[in-house]
Amino acid sequence: MYKSDIEIAQSVPMKPIQEIAASLGLDDESYELYGKYKCKVDYNLLESMNDREDGKLVLVTAINPTPAGEGKTTTTVGLGDALKRLGKRVVIALREPSLGPVFGVKGGAAGGGYAQVVPMEDINLHFTGDLHAIGAANNLLAAMLDNHIYQGNQLNIDVRKITWKRCMDMNDRQLRFIVNGLNGRINGLPREDGFDITVASEIMAVLCLSRNIQDLKQRLKNIVVGYTRDDQPVTAGQLKAEGAMAALLKDALKPNLVQTLEHTPAFVHGGPFANIAHGCNSIIATRMAMKLGDYAITEAGFGADLGAEKFLDIKCRMAGIRPSLVVIVATVRALKHHGGALKKNLGEEDLVSLEKGIPNLLKHIENVTVKFGLPAVVAINRFPTDSEAELRFVEEKCREMRVNVALSEVWAKGGEGGLKLAEEVIRLAEKEEGSFRFIYEDEMPLKEKIEAVAREVYGADGVDFAPAALKEITRLESYGFGPLPVCMAKTQYSLSDDPKKLGRPKGFKITVRNVKVSAGAGFLVVLTGEIMTMPGLPRIPAAEKIDVDETGVISGLF
Repeated sequence: MYKSDIEIAQSVPMKPIQEIAASLGLDDESYELYGKYKCKVDYNLLESMNDREDGKLVLVTAINPTPAGEGKTTTTVGLGDALKRLGKRVVIALREPSLGPVFGVKGGAAGGGYAQVVPMEDINLHFTGDLHAIGAANNLLAAMLDNHIYQGNQLNIDVRKITWKRCMDMNDRQLRFIVNGLNGRINGLPREDGFDITVASEIMAVLCLSRNIQDLKQRLKNIVVGYTRDDQPVTAGQLKAEGAMAALLKDALKPNLVQTLEHTPAFVHGGPFANIAHGCNSIIATRMAMKLGDYAITEAGFGADLGAEKFLDIKCRMAGIRPSLVVIVATVRALKHHGGALKKNLGEEDLVSLEKGIPNLLKHIENVTVKFGLPAVVAINRFPTDSEAELRFVEEKCREMRVNVALSEVWAKGGEGGLKLAEEVIRLAEKEEGSFRFIYEDEMPLKEKIEAVAREVYGADGVDFAPAALKEITRLESYGFGPLPVCMAKTQYSLSDDPKKLGRPKGFKITVRNVKVSAGAGFLVVLTGEIMTMPGLPRIPAAEKIDVDETGVISGLF
């Protein structure tokens, strides 16, 4: 009988979180309980572990996502469980789900089948309140900004040049563009405004890239909220907002410890989207996983062109870390979709569509192994409908690029279904080959950094810059922001900025319509195509199927 993800999660007994913490050598003073199965670990613990050797860091990424599904988080969890079965001390590090996708179309971010982190209902809903704290800090800054203007505007802020938006953790297209401050001066100054989804807030990126509370406060202080009438940046520090914001975030900064269905420890902390933000969990959680485990398994959002590129070019640059290897997740179904096959036909053997779609996977392999210089293994998330001929074809094409393929059946079998993948991961990690490098260097001009990502990672012929983008690049470089890395905001569905161009498109250019600074996070956001920072709900949102009974048991959550 088929069981949904939530039914599987509810059927497997969890261990008290104290047992999971004890397995990592944590004492009672180093964590705070959030119920029976969740706790927050003190980030100051990292300072006492400086002398410990780091474990191997494994990055899990994927091809460009499709409606057929890839299973990146599921593979990450299953790989961690498989490595544990092979006697390795493993800690997983994942992002927190946003309520927007949970109630929308994508679903949660706790894995699936028998490769899940639990308690999955808590993780996919309010969890420990981190995203609410981020939203509160974001909106406190917005309130203080508008109050400063109302109370006399001593900083001479130009209300037409305010860049800071309010946020909420929900998909709501109605709030993308609004007018506020109406009905008289007592209610503020009328102006155009809008909302971002919380995970797109710069506060989310700041939290994920901060090393400790002091670093957090400095980053909050650096946030640019707008510009003066003589075109100078205005920061949260000038509004004296960083202290109160940090007070709201002090607990959110602590990584959340949970467990998999097989009781492997897992940090779930921070949740920026990879199409509109940098798409990685927190530096604190990743570094803690590396200190506490022989192997730290983490993932980066969406395809390798987004999440992995930002993990390597932004997170690794700021944290001073590098992965030992990269796992690239793909499915035969998704590759056939990239080759033009219709969703309803993906269960049928179709070597023609597979051959047309596999260049998408091969480009991601090229990016990881050639552009970034890292070892890689391809994990094929196996479906029952995959034919032997299709699987053999994928394996042959990958081996032509000197990369091995491992079949993954972790959704159905948990860690047991990931043993082959785990063995290849151990083999590559122990070889420690590769010469990791960034796609661009800090001192390169901003235009050249953007062009390097577009050309090297996406395979574009070049970049078309809108006049507004060119003007903003010149202005940001004049303010001294030129050395910052670039965070590309691009559709996740294609290597290009057009979601309809599947596979490995050729002969295209990336269109950059604007650039904005996230000075607190420490990067520049490059807006391409028609990317939006506030998603909308689909025609039939997942929320319609979610319910809870009189005993508090939730149903319909995937």
